[in-house]
Amino acid sequence: MQPNDTPDFDPVAVPPAAPSSEPARAGVWGALSWLRDLAFSVLIAVVLIVFIYQPVKVEGTSMMPALTDQERIFINKFTYRFGLGDIQRGDTVVFWWPVDTSKSYIKRIVGLPGDRVRIDQGQVYVNDRMLVEDYVPDEYRDPSGMPEVTVKPGEYFVLGDHRSSSSDSRTWGCVPRKDIYGKAVFVYWPFEKMGRLK
Repeated sequence: MQPNDTPDFDPVAVPPAAPSSEPARAGVWGALSWLRDLAFSVLIAVVLIVFIYQPVKVEGTSMMPALTDQERIFINKFTYRFGLGDIQRGDTVVFWWPVDTSKSYIKRIVGLPGDRVRIDQGQVYVNDRMLVEDYVPDEYRDPSGMPEVTVKPGEYFVLGDHRSSSSDSRTWGCVPRKDIYGKAVFVYWPFEKMGRLK
């Protein structure tokens, strides 16, 4: 007997595979995952801006040379709001202007509650001791003076670094603690000045 060239079984027809729904399902899950990540990112950004860091734009020249007009900075609102850090002499702070609390100002803390502050020919004295101010160049000093004042409890005496062009506690008095809402910490624009604020 010769071997048979045909198989000894009947071939079975295989039906075509049904189209898979996996790609569609993967697309839906991918979109949902992307939306979840976006929502989480927005939530983190809101928390950062509302409770911790807030971007602000500097307007005016009163804080030159440390800060110039139109620079963008971040202020830290968390530390002062939740009492995790005391306001220190030398801090650059943002506050509601006591004369019109719809406006914000940025100045440097010079006098703390209870301090006695006077200015003699442009030189600041706190509690009869000369204040060393490396951040005020000689050309920005105001040669005028100011009689001694005592900073009341819960208030702060503030000055701009550009003394000859700053409206500050010399003219409108001290700033209540409740009106100070942030500490300037970081310059982010322009790029060439990007960095921690001193």
